[in-house]
Amino acid sequence: MKLLLLKRLLPVLALVMTSSAIALAQGTNPNNGGPGPDPDPIDTPIDGGVSLLLAGGVAYGLKRLRVRRKQA
Repeated sequence: MKLLLLKRLLPVLALVMTSSAIALAQGTNPNNGGPGPDPDPIDTPIDGGVSLLLAGGVAYGLKRLRVRRKQA
């Protein structure tokens, strides 16, 4: 466990922390040469994708239940 922590988890954690620090180092001025925020944002509906994902999850769960009951 200690070897896993030193060889795998610690370098990944260090990489994530340094990359997040770099990402936060961006300027906060919206007029620093780049485009500013859109004054009239467009709403994006997410209902269709979420309902399909939910239906797929239910179908997968029912299939797993059927297979489990056949084995018992």
